[in-house]
Amino acid sequence: MQQVRKCQHSQPMLSSRLRSFARLSARLSIPETKAARVKKERCCSSADTASLATEEQKQTGPTFVPRTDGITDGQWDQRDEAAVEIALQDAQKAARKRSASQPGTVLLGQTVEELGQLAKDTGQSAYRGKQLYDGLMHGARQLDHFNQVPKKWRAELRERHISTGRSKLHHSVTAADGTRKFLLQLHDGLIVEAVGIPADDADKSRLTACVSSQVGCPMRCTFCATGKGGFARNLKAHEIFDQVMTVQEEFGSRVSNIVFMGMGEPLLNLPSVMRAHTMLNENLGVGQRHITISTVGVPNAIMKLASHNLQSTLAISIHAPNQQLREQLVPSAKVYPLEALMLDCQEYFRVTGRRVTFEYTILAGVNDTPILAEQLANLLRRFDLRSHVNLIPWNPVDESGYKRPDKAHVRAFAAVLEKHRVPTSIRVSRGMEAAAACGQLRNQHQKSPLQGFAVLT
Repeated sequence: MQQVRKCQHSQPMLSSRLRSFARLSARLSIPETKAARVKKERCCSSADTASLATEEQKQTGPTFVPRTDGITDGQWDQRDEAAVEIALQDAQKAARKRSASQPGTVLLGQTVEELGQLAKDTGQSAYRGKQLYDGLMHGARQLDHFNQVPKKWRAELRERHISTGRSKLHHSVTAADGTRKFLLQLHDGLIVEAVGIPADDADKSRLTACVSSQVGCPMRCTFCATGKGGFARNLKAHEIFDQVMTVQEEFGSRVSNIVFMGMGEPLLNLPSVMRAHTMLNENLGVGQRHITISTVGVPNAIMKLASHNLQSTLAISIHAPNQQLREQLVPSAKVYPLEALMLDCQEYFRVTGRRVTFEYTILAGVNDTPILAEQLANLLRRFDLRSHVNLIPWNPVDESGYKRPDKAHVRAFAAVLEKHRVPTSIRVSRGMEAAAACGQLRNQHQKSPLQGFAVLT
């Protein structure tokens, strides 16, 4: 493998705004996990969407989780940086490990050993912890579902406000191709999305879970349904894990692939994403090579991800081959220039040996010309990342002025990349009838936290 320039070489290029953003990102503290010590799937993305033709939508129209006051469409500014800082601080807080027996703790995501300690701390034998773990893995959503443990102990756990941590299925829709979108209601009444995508290969069937990492997203990508709404909070690791369990339970089949391409920016919530990654790998048996983590780019976070030495795929949502156009589509590119992002990807490839996938959403008349395809090919060749490009034809999002490209333009764009020997695929949209774009269905069903929601115990 060729030696490449270290990412420190990119530092002189960083603007003062990028340095400020980078300092915020550097605050991410990621607890080491077992997965970190061990040396794609088609899915819902920011681009895949459609309208949901239901009577409810016709009557009420789309709704959006409100943005923070002062945050509007347009250029990235200090208010956006403040929203990112809130997300990073929230991620740090979520990374702090709680005792399994601490009041308010959730059971989902705890190890057998931790649940055993909970049992001993509350006067039970350690083997009761294994009973709790087995019950969770078999779908127990409330404490009353653990029939094998004493009723009195369940009551004591409830008095300590210890709950399972499972969500409530608020709504679901199914597309003709079998893709299913789930709206999951969290303990605080907020709604998050997950998607199950079945597919059949020649020799086996697959089930991919597309999961969210945040409730909303502060990054404001202009073509993204989630970006049209606001940012509420990061998801905890067990809330990410819960999405995959829900997909498995609703399909009655094991999830084989996982993509972090739902609502939110995973690298703004890296501690919880990494813990969830470990849980999914160790508890559900999903291989690391069958997990993809997508990002639009957060300073310093890519190398933090590299430090875990995962075998999973890093997917960069690039969407433009030059800085000017990328800033129009991805406002945060103003403080994390394309050149700096590419240098970080180059260092990631050098450190991990894992090639980087680039996601490119094609917008008609915006970023779909052969000239831009040439620029993209030259960009990837210059950084020698042995990259794969996934082209994503965009579909309409409410209140967006973009248009879907026709197949001829998409094929022509792909042909230019292939001419330059850049491995390229065109994503087939799945679940369009089910409003499968991240944030689209959530926007149609929730404007604020649901009232009167009782925490599942």
